[in-house]
Amino acid sequence: MTWLNQLDPMWQFALFSAVKVLCAFAVLMFMVAYVVLVERRVCAFMQDRLGPNRAGPFGLLQPLADAVKAFLKEDFTPGHVRKAFYWLAPAIVMMPAIINVAVIPFGSTLGGQRMVIADLNVGILYTFGIVSLGVYGIVLAGYAANSKYPFLGGIRSSAQMISYEIAMGLSVVPLFLLVGSLNLSEVIRYQSRGFHHWLVFQQPLAFAIFLGAAFAETNRLPFDLPESEQELVGGYNTEYSSIRFALFFMGEYANMILASAMLVTLFFGGWTLPVFGLDQPATTLLGGLAHIAIFLAKLCGFVLLFIWVRWMLPRFRYDQLMSLGWRRFIPLALANIVVTATWLWLKA
Repeated sequence: MTWLNQLDPMWQFALFSAVKVLCAFAVLMFMVAYVVLVERRVCAFMQDRLGPNRAGPFGLLQPLADAVKAFLKEDFTPGHVRKAFYWLAPAIVMMPAIINVAVIPFGSTLGGQRMVIADLNVGILYTFGIVSLGVYGIVLAGYAANSKYPFLGGIRSSAQMISYEIAMGLSVVPLFLLVGSLNLSEVIRYQSRGFHHWLVFQQPLAFAIFLGAAFAETNRLPFDLPESEQELVGGYNTEYSSIRFALFFMGEYANMILASAMLVTLFFGGWTLPVFGLDQPATTLLGGLAHIAIFLAKLCGFVLLFIWVRWMLPRFRYDQLMSLGWRRFIPLALANIVVTATWLWLKA
């Protein structure tokens, strides 16, 4: 690898960043494809069915079959839609999850390279800022369809996501009061000192609020009011077909994976595991791979939780959803900030 050492440091940085971007994107898309398969198999198991089991051994080629189907179906654009916004909306829904992967520390070091694409000092603010853009895609989809059911779904989504973004943002303030930094790598470093430093144990209320808000932000049951098939025939994506409909579908699962990654990073120690020396940055290739495996294992656990909840709990009424956000989550998050700040002040 002498030719790498001969490169200008800026070119080395650009090359390694490009490799990390490609790897992170590939893993995200792979997980999106197979989380869909896992959800269908888990749902089938819970309902005493078989689920997809024909495309390849154990149905493992079903995501490939679904992708081929999505690309080959007729991409029909209804004549009554607002075409520019209609085409733009699916891309806007998909992009925030892809962009936010850049600030997630998915490992310690590997081959001397830190396993985070952009280690920003304001990583959490960046994450919330990008996530907030996702609502525009759904609102545009409802507006551009020029139809009543998508329009109602878009309105519901805008109110729901804006409401729960506030609760989600407030829930993490006590974490950064404890850590003293907005950098996600620093949050993981704080939690690497043992299980008792994992923030899920120090801030259980913040974890509960963040988890509930994550379900609402990803439009998953019991918070899937923007889609609500029994009422809105699919909501904001009713008028979409082919690959554009698939982009909405992929966006939901990508956002679910991102929410799981944030839960792991903020509350469950990220890539650390305070046993066998796995709580310190890796010095070997095997150690670096072990840290990535730990992060992915924790992430998959939360993804399974999202799937399990979808098929176990009924949908809230819309007034219950808004009441939970404004009258429960936000006051509790504010109280948690005051209590944490007071405790830190008295401790100092």
